[in-house]
Amino acid sequence: MINSASRFLVGLVGSGVGSSLSPPLHEREADELGLRYFYQLLDIDGLGVAADDVGGLVAAAKRMGFAGLNITHPCKQTVLGSLDELSPDAAALGAVNTVVFAEGRSIGHNSDWSGFAAGFARGLPGAAVGEVVLLGAGGAGAAVAHAMLMLGARRLTVVDIDRDRADRLAAALRRRWRPTGRDDAGAAVAADVVENLADRLPAADGLINATPVGMTPHFGMPLPAQLLRPELWVADIVYRPLETELLRCARELGCATLSGGGMVVYQAAEGFRLFTGRSPDAERMYRHFESLSTTAPVG
Repeated sequence: MINSASRFLVGLVGSGVGSSLSPPLHEREADELGLRYFYQLLDIDGLGVAADDVGGLVAAAKRMGFAGLNITHPCKQTVLGSLDELSPDAAALGAVNTVVFAEGRSIGHNSDWSGFAAGFARGLPGAAVGEVVLLGAGGAGAAVAHAMLMLGARRLTVVDIDRDRADRLAAALRRRWRPTGRDDAGAAVAADVVENLADRLPAADGLINATPVGMTPHFGMPLPAQLLRPELWVADIVYRPLETELLRCARELGCATLSGGGMVVYQAAEGFRLFTGRSPDAERMYRHFESLSTTAPVG
């Protein structure tokens, strides 16, 4: 029998989330654990809500009895001012991907960074991380940047079309990592603009796309394909489609590649734990994700 303490209403807030696999991913794991769980998509485009006004959706979800919300592009940073409290990771990264409602308060968390780190360790074990180029300085980029520094990157270059945003993220990362005692920790992170990728990539071990370019419906490449080379590993946080144009080009060139599947599964597992207080089986969720990815339409 399922009691009221085992019933959960959760949601995903973001733009263009109609193709998200989060609802079946969460709901199947809840079924495995004997929980009643309903996952609602809250697409700001269809609702006519601007990213800067996402706080109204958060407040409404809290009033309606939601256990929590996942937050995705482009709301991971704009939601910050609408929350009562931030976890240490969310506060340090300045981005939230999970909001938990508890005792009348809204608490923001960030499981993107740990999700990416777990997915990287699973999908690219032993990959060199001496010098890494990161495309995108938004909320997802901040999380991925932190994950790469946690994984031992010695130099991380944050690249964005908005130089000011890249500079802000690089400065925040330097401040956070300076107290760790790493050699030259203050110089471990640099910022640059997309136009200079041709200068940055030749010395890099790896490239990560943390922009929405390549995601349904934003198809395309975040950089010219001719900048790739076989020695470079290439990762993408996009998972719809699982093989983006960037990853396809990189794979055909001979690069080791990593899709966004691992990140989405492991961050989902942590979100599920935060919403329910129950520990999900992350590997079971990964197997379910793989089955969903081969059967669900893209778009």
